[in-house]
Amino acid sequence: MRVLVTGICGFVGSYLTEHLVYEYHHEVFGLRRWWEPLDNLAEIAGKYHLVEGDLTDLASVIAALEIARPEIIFHLAAQSQVDFSYLAPTQTMETNGIGTINLLEAVRRVVPEAIVLVVSSPEVYGDVQQGSPITEDFPLLPVSPYALSKLVEDRAAFMYYKAYGLKTIISRGFAHEGPRRPDAFALSNFAKQIALIERGNQRCVYTGNLKATRTYCDVRDMVRAYYLLALKGQSGEAYNICGNEIMTVGEALRLLVLASSLKQPIVLEQDNSRLRPHDVLWQVGDDSKFRKLTGWKPQISFSFDTLPEMLSWWRKNLAP
Repeated sequence: MRVLVTGICGFVGSYLTEHLVYEYHHEVFGLRRWWEPLDNLAEIAGKYHLVEGDLTDLASVIAALEIARPEIIFHLAAQSQVDFSYLAPTQTMETNGIGTINLLEAVRRVVPEAIVLVVSSPEVYGDVQQGSPITEDFPLLPVSPYALSKLVEDRAAFMYYKAYGLKTIISRGFAHEGPRRPDAFALSNFAKQIALIERGNQRCVYTGNLKATRTYCDVRDMVRAYYLLALKGQSGEAYNICGNEIMTVGEALRLLVLASSLKQPIVLEQDNSRLRPHDVLWQVGDDSKFRKLTGWKPQISFSFDTLPEMLSWWRKNLAP
């Protein structure tokens, strides 16, 4: 099967590509801007194809689809940092919102029969009363530029299904982490800081808000879920995907600290520059709709496998 992955060079895109290559031996094409590094794909070099293009340029996306002619498209490419979106809201909207519309328009023109999995985000739900598991029927009330851009992406997928009959499926994957996660994201950043402290290069872990509650799973479980959803999902529908482990960011940090090799206590210090203008405090999802459809469930322990592996990855990949 011919498959296209947008965002192939990124954290999730690289794991998805490994899954498609190793588990299913699909012919995988990756949409890439010419300057994006290929470090995350080192283990599968030569086992996928790259097609150059930029989602903000419709002509280049059309040209890429004409080369790849995919039967399934996984749309992962995005400006994915909530913090950065407050600094660059227009760029975030252009990349995520306009970029998705360009992709869907190119699909409509070139490969209208392709299945398109559009990766949205639970950030689209915004602030939710704590204690309420979030279902797909909750109102979409974004509270950051990133969430707003993902709402455009999410609803563009629905619109192209209703207006043109495209086979778009929408995923809203709750927090997923793993080795190779960039240090712009909280848990990976904490793991990096702990590795620096172990080396003697830093005195404490600098934190932002530790009170937000998330439902976590391993990125490798999430990409398995994306593939199952592409095969079994209903066009025009949105599906939550959630892990089994619910904890605050602070509790996840505590588990990283416990995985450290240091014998003395690690000092935590709040850095106000790491606080967002607005933080969603509750992202606990209900993904029974997706699990009933696919039978998926997480296979990797987030607490005992994912977090220690993230710390080990940073120990090996810190600059000398």
